[in-house]
Order: sequence, then structure tokens, then C-alpha cells
Amino acid sequence: MDAINTGDTAWVLASSALVMLMTPGLAFFYGGMVRRKNVLSVLMQCFIILCVVSLQWVLFGYSLAFGPGNAFIGGLKWAFLNGVGLEPYPDYSATIPHQAFMIFQAMFAIITPALIIGAFAERMKFSAFLVFILLWATFVYDPICHMVWAVGGWVRNMGALDFAGGTVVHINAGIAGLAAALVIGKRKGYDNKPTPLHNLPFVVLGASLLWFGWFGFNAGSALAAGALATSAFVVTHTATAAAGLSWALLEWKFNGKPTIFGTATGAVAGLVAITPASGFVNVIGAIFIGLLVSVFCFIAVGIVKPKLGYDDSLDAFGVHCIGGAWGALATGLFATKTINSAGNDGLFYGNPVQFIIQLKAVVITLVYSFVVTLILYKVVDAIMGGRVDERDEAMGLDLTQHHEQAYTVLE
Repeated sequence: MDAINTGDTAWVLASSALVMLMTPGLAFFYGGMVRRKNVLSVLMQCFIILCVVSLQWVLFGYSLAFGPGNAFIGGLKWAFLNGVGLEPYPDYSATIPHQAFMIFQAMFAIITPALIIGAFAERMKFSAFLVFILLWATFVYDPICHMVWAVGGWVRNMGALDFAGGTVVHINAGIAGLAAALVIGKRKGYDNKPTPLHNLPFVVLGASLLWFGWFGFNAGSALAAGALATSAFVVTHTATAAAGLSWALLEWKFNGKPTIFGTATGAVAGLVAITPASGFVNVIGAIFIGLLVSVFCFIAVGIVKPKLGYDDSLDAFGVHCIGGAWGALATGLFATKTINSAGNDGLFYGNPVQFIIQLKAVVITLVYSFVVTLILYKVVDAIMGGRVDERDEAMGLDLTQHHEQAYTVLE
């Protein structure tokens, strides 16, 4: 117990709370985008994930993700938090209690499946959703987390850098969202054009909460209150600002007017892209990452999606997978040991090998998550049916799945 640093512990616990707030923030961000008859369903899905995945994590998820095992998955030695105590654990939490690291990582495990909601919003049965999310957290998130972050993990042993979840969280959830969107099918009446956003202030509130919570997401991943956390905080904010501005300018140029929705979307894309790089790049690298992620995501959302015709309702793939992939690859370009001696130099600092390693990590995550997500959804759909019927979809999920309405008309 003497080895515990109270400052580091306080920072990680505060960061855990910040990351927890991101899931309700995501609920408002997504909830503002759907039609008003479905807003409560999105809020409910995000909120119930807080409950379900939290329990999964302490019962066996943390053990599968970080516990002793093989290169692909942990075992059940730490199930029910057996052996996960209040003393430091050198491999993950050298100056903080092991349970502090565990609960910090729990918040990542919670928000990752919540990101997928944006791909199948407005058309999935709540019962099927619960089963699918529990299976996905167990068979997709936990193995990817173990491979990338756990001691002895396959991707970690390759030398891949992912400071706060570019592959584990964003590529993983984004490509899973695409898989789910493809198999569940388009919303009724979808004609390859965006549906009207029902509440833009909700979107801005959600994006603001995400930006705020992301400081815990990235700077908290330093696991200590010091120079690295400070650097991660600064580059996170800088990249986000650059991405928000970049998206606004792109809209101004190509659509005639900048919008608050576009600017907020760009800011979120910037947060996504800087996540894997936040502990390894300087401010100049962060600016380039932020400026360019909006270009890539703008193309994915505004050009590629309409052309291909898939219905990724709220652009989980277009923002999180594309943004996360750019961030992971950009880490292989801009990483420098002057920021983090435990990391590596990237291509622009004389080490082209790191870029190749990052590319391999991206491909591994894409393939594993896409294939296993397809299998899991197909199984759930075969057993209990994944999609609501046409009548329920027309009425909206708020009434048909939860017997509630977000708004009432006062006479």
C-alpha cells in the first residue's frame, strides 16, 4: 500500500468519472440525430449499456481482457475481481490500486459497444440489442482489448502503439457498426439521404460532453498525474479544435454554409483520431491529425456512404472507424520518443517500420471485429429476431419498445 501515489490515484479516478460521462454524452449526441419517435430508445440503449457491461466487466470481462492468458484472450483467473485488489499491480498500475485501473478500463469497455448504436439506430429490437451487446463485449471487445493492451497480447507484442483506444475502441466499434448495419438492413424509406435531425441542441450538448470527457479518456490513459498526461491533454484539445474548424471550412467550401452539426461532427472526428496518438505525438502532429481527419470523414460520410447506399444511421463507421484508422496510421507517422520514451518514433522521425506495424494492427482489428460481429448478429437474429417489424418501426421504438414518449403536446 505504501507504493500508492495519491495524486496518480486521484487523477485516474477522476478520469474514470470523466470517461463514464462520455456515454450519457454519446446518448445526447446520437439522440439528437434520430427522429423524435426514437430518441428515448437511443438514450435507453446507452444507459442500459452502463448497467450491463459494468456487471459483465467485474464478473468476467476484465479477466478476459487483461487477465493472464494467451496472446489472444485472458483467462478467468481474475473473474469476480478475484486477485484484483487495492494494491498496485506493476504490469498495469504501478502507482495506483489495481482496482483503480480496472474501473478506468471499465468505462472504455462501456462506451465502445455504445458507439455501435449509431449504425443500427431506429430499427433494432431491445431484447435482441441486450443479448447482442453482451455477446459483443465478451467475444469482440475483450479479445481485441487483450491483444492490443494486455501483457503478452499479440498486437502489443508486435509493437503497435495505441495510447487510448484508436484500435481497441474506435476502429473496433466503427467496423462492427458497419457489419451490423449491413445485416440488419436499411431503415424503411431510407433513400441514401440524411434524415432530419430532431434536436440539434442535443447534438451540441452531447458533443460538448464528449469533448469534456475525452480529457479523461486520453490524458487519463497516462495513468499518472504528470508530464505525459499534460501532453496528452494538450494535443487532444488541439487536434479536436483543428478538426472542428476543418469540417466547418469543408462545408463552407462545398455546401455553401458551415453548420453547427458539421462542426460538432468534425470535433468528434478529431477526438477519435487523436486518441491512439495522444500519448506519442507533439502539437504539430496533433494539428495535422485533426485537420486531415475531417477531410477523410467528410468524404466517407458525404460521398462514399451515399454512393454505396448502406444505412449507417448516425455514421458510426464514417466517423469512428475511418477516424480511428487515420489516427492509428498517423501514430505511425508522427509518433516521437521526445514525447514518450516508452513509445517509438514514427515514419517522419526516421522509423518507417512503425507505420507498417500500425497498418497491421488496423487490418487485424478490422477483420476480426467485422467477421465476429457478423456471426454474433446472425446468431441473435436466428434465435430471437434482431429487427423490429415494420409497424413498430413506423410507430417508433420509444413507444413500441419502452412504452414512453420523449415529448408530449400540452393542450
